[in-house]
Amino acid sequence: MSTADLTKQPAEVAAMFDQVSTHYDRTNSVLSAGNDILWRMATTRAIAPADGERILDLAAGTGTSSAALTRTGASVVAADFSAGMIEVGRRRHAHSRAIEFVQADGTALPFDDGTFDATTISFGLRNIVDPQRALAEMYRVTKPGGRIVICEFSTPPQAVVARAYDAYLTRIMPTLVRIVSSNPVAYDYLAESIEAWPDQRTLMGWVRDAGYVDVAYRNLTAGIVALHRGRKPFRTTT
Repeated sequence: MSTADLTKQPAEVAAMFDQVSTHYDRTNSVLSAGNDILWRMATTRAIAPADGERILDLAAGTGTSSAALTRTGASVVAADFSAGMIEVGRRRHAHSRAIEFVQADGTALPFDDGTFDATTISFGLRNIVDPQRALAEMYRVTKPGGRIVICEFSTPPQAVVARAYDAYLTRIMPTLVRIVSSNPVAYDYLAESIEAWPDQRTLMGWVRDAGYVDVAYRNLTAGIVALHRGRKPFRTTT
């Protein structure tokens, strides 16, 4: 896969993540200069998992984000399209009874309506072939009154930051990837997918279109990442 327009094929994306699954978390930490930890903390606080809740962590990869959600007593379904990611996650979190790993297509989730108190996806929505359909599926499986939290790369609003970030993606990151990644081509795709992804307000509109209310976002790290959130209403209007 050489380009990251939004017509990517699900099987190709899954195969790409299978290939990088073993060292995926380490590579992400290096490429984000450790900011991935701060982004995960902010996402967990926004979700505010409570004891007894059931949470869907979509595009969960190896379950690093899922583990953070279980620390207050919630149970988490860690779903991912990549069999390789799921395999690594199951092995890594074999000791945890609070995380269930499920291979799943984000555009056709294998869960009943109103199953989860909250749904979340971090750095995965842009890799789904039809992100708006995925949002509709997340809405469907969320309980009335439940919430959604999305953490995704975004568009820095300040021009100087945007230029610096573009330089990082196109010049610096490829060099780092060749050093730390087992599959540099896969990270070429990931960089392109970040550049192709819409801005904060566009994604906010998609979340509203899916049916969520009280939709808002806030920028993290000067807008390199944005945290979107919303709530499924108790009653839907017809």
